[in-house]
Amino acid sequence: MVEVAGGTFVPLYGSNNQAVSVPGFLLDKYPVTNSEFEAFLAANQKWKKSEVKKLFADAGYLKHWAGNAEVGEEAEKLKDSPVVNVSWFVAKAYCECQGKRLPTVNEWEYAAMASETKRNAASDPGFYQRSLDWYSQPNPKYLPPVQQSFRNVYGLYGMIGLVWEWTSDYNSALIVGESRANASLDRQLFCGAGSTGASDVKNYVAFMRYAFRSSLKPNYTVTNLGFRCARNASVKVTASR
Repeated sequence: MVEVAGGTFVPLYGSNNQAVSVPGFLLDKYPVTNSEFEAFLAANQKWKKSEVKKLFADAGYLKHWAGNAEVGEEAEKLKDSPVVNVSWFVAKAYCECQGKRLPTVNEWEYAAMASETKRNAASDPGFYQRSLDWYSQPNPKYLPPVQQSFRNVYGLYGMIGLVWEWTSDYNSALIVGESRANASLDRQLFCGAGSTGASDVKNYVAFMRYAFRSSLKPNYTVTNLGFRCARNASVKVTASR
């Protein structure tokens, strides 16, 4: 894991478009890979494809794997690629088995603002274009190894340009229309009315992330959606990834 120094940033939604504070935290250097997830299934049989309940994962769960609890014939091509087609329930269980947790939306967005040289590259046109270019490309048949992905200034790989990632509160930007008048809710409605509460209506790439998250249900599995784990900075890390 690597340490992400605490700071403030203005999220696309929430807090009346004011900066929010993000305490320092630890985040996995890479998204979880197929080989790591294979080892998790070996020790946690209830999450195998044949055992998992539909409540916790839909029919697309690990559909790119040939085996029930192993990658199978594509192992050499996929072992170091990020695992995808996993639900929020399973991602959460994986992280908890490591003594970790999924990152929050604010933690993920804060860490993802970093370029190779800047902690906050939100106003960098080149950095913004990199995200835009990735969103416009079709998914490759085989995702590249996590070690070959973009590395930002924190030492995190693949925050941009590899896969979408689950967060613990992925649906925190979604409410029903009837609830918008409820002042106790600091959330917005997607998609049509979503832009009305955005802090930067020109930030299309951030809007895409929030809109994508709001479309998910916890048992959904998606071919380009993976995850990585986080920890509070106060928790001692005894091993690195």
